[in-house]
Amino acid sequence: MTEAYQGSCLCAAVIYELLAPPKAVSHCHCSQCRKGHGAAFASYGSVPRSALRIVRGSASIKSYASSQTVLREFCLECGSTLFWSRSQGEFADWISIALGTLDTPFLPQKHKHVNVDSAAPWFTSSSACLQVEWQR
Repeated sequence: MTEAYQGSCLCAAVIYELLAPPKAVSHCHCSQCRKGHGAAFASYGSVPRSALRIVRGSASIKSYASSQTVLREFCLECGSTLFWSRSQGEFADWISIALGTLDTPFLPQKHKHVNVDSAAPWFTSSSACLQVEWQR
């Protein structure tokens, strides 16, 4: 039986369900992810688009094309970052979920930090922490 993962934005105007566990978990340090999250990095996990179901609040989801091929989605009511996806290319049939919006506990098998060359200058951590893919 497949476990479903529940998630929502800060104000719960948007509630979603993942019908598969997130894969390719990464913590992105690029400037767009930092700005979109207002944090040192953004943590995402990806699922096939068919595994994401918006339970409530699809009208409260606003889209923003941050580049020609990347679409970012957030809640119109509270501003919570929810998803990002590619409009073309190899992973166009996947969507990445902002892991901070998950309500169901989730522990990834492995995860990694990406785009660390773009890390915020005020963020400090051991270089080993940022360059190694952790495994549980």
